[in-house]
Amino acid sequence: PRPRTSLRTLLSRLNTPTFRTHLGTAVGVVILAVLFWRLGTGVFLDGLRRIDGPALVAALGIGLVTTVFSAWRWQLVARGLRIRLPLGPAVADYYRALFLNAALPGGVLGDVHRAVRHGQSAGDMGRGVRAVVLERMAGQVVLAGAGAVVLLTMPSPVLNEARDLTPVLLFAAVGALAVVAAVRMNRAPSRRDRSNPTALRSTLGEAREALLSRRNGPGVAVSSVVVLAGHLAMFVLAARIAGTTASVAVLLPLAVLALLAMGLPLNVGGFGPREGVTAWAFGAAGLGADTGLAVAVVYGVLSFVAALPGVLVLVARWYSRYALASPVSRTESSAEVSSDTYAPKESARLASSRFPFSAQPSEGRPMTPESV
Repeated sequence: PRPRTSLRTLLSRLNTPTFRTHLGTAVGVVILAVLFWRLGTGVFLDGLRRIDGPALVAALGIGLVTTVFSAWRWQLVARGLRIRLPLGPAVADYYRALFLNAALPGGVLGDVHRAVRHGQSAGDMGRGVRAVVLERMAGQVVLAGAGAVVLLTMPSPVLNEARDLTPVLLFAAVGALAVVAAVRMNRAPSRRDRSNPTALRSTLGEAREALLSRRNGPGVAVSSVVVLAGHLAMFVLAARIAGTTASVAVLLPLAVLALLAMGLPLNVGGFGPREGVTAWAFGAAGLGADTGLAVAVVYGVLSFVAALPGVLVLVARWYSRYALASPVSRTESSAEVSSDTYAPKESARLASSRFPFSAQPSEGRPMTPESV
């Protein structure tokens, strides 16, 4: 029927990377517009005025530590997938990805570019993409685990609500598991079902080897903890620059909430859900929503400054690719022009050398049936 066809067409148009990117940008713009409407732009400008030179240097130092350990984690995951990745190029590519994530809408395009480039250089696009996905997943798992411990054990705006919602969430989880189990038990087996466990088993085997093996597991865990500590230190630094005098124990749950919100691909240059969640968390903690917005703005600026070395990587790669290759390209282009201008026509070449029944002699010998 036509309604069903039109619905499928609409869903196919909505399920495109371009629409998802623009949707994330629009949501980020709406969040910022609501915050500026409720709190004013003075908080944003005041947070920017408080950033000074020592703060930028500290942000670059923290960013260097987190980027190097993130690149090391990526190298370990790639080694688990049997892909060669030196640490130096990994650090450079990671800086470039961080800058693209901060500068481009969506917040993940830098990681996509990093995955594609690594897959092309390694000659295996699938493993290159899986290496980046597993590396990012390792960081998110550590963040989720540490965040759950912090939010459920330390005083935070989430703790009281979590106590009330925990029974409901547990019953909902048990019901969802029961529904999934019933559906899988009543589903008839098919060829596709027999082939899926093999692919799933191989994927889980790669993830286990890359993240949980004795060779890679300790390094992945240590690097993820150091990276998380660096992000938390950056948030505390931003809070101090914004004028917050709260203790680290009070700021730690709020920082975890901000980092969890940053994982949502709904931002404009990194700004969006982080500012909204931080403003709400600071307001719920009694520290003021305007202070939370200022802290989030300062954190965003410091994170962007920490990713600025990625610009140097982009310029260096562009210069080595185009500027150094330009003389060769000009020589090749001139050679092509000269050959096209002064070489004999294709018809003449065919008549003189390639066409077997040409009347022209070949190598000083007359054409005979035997030579043909």
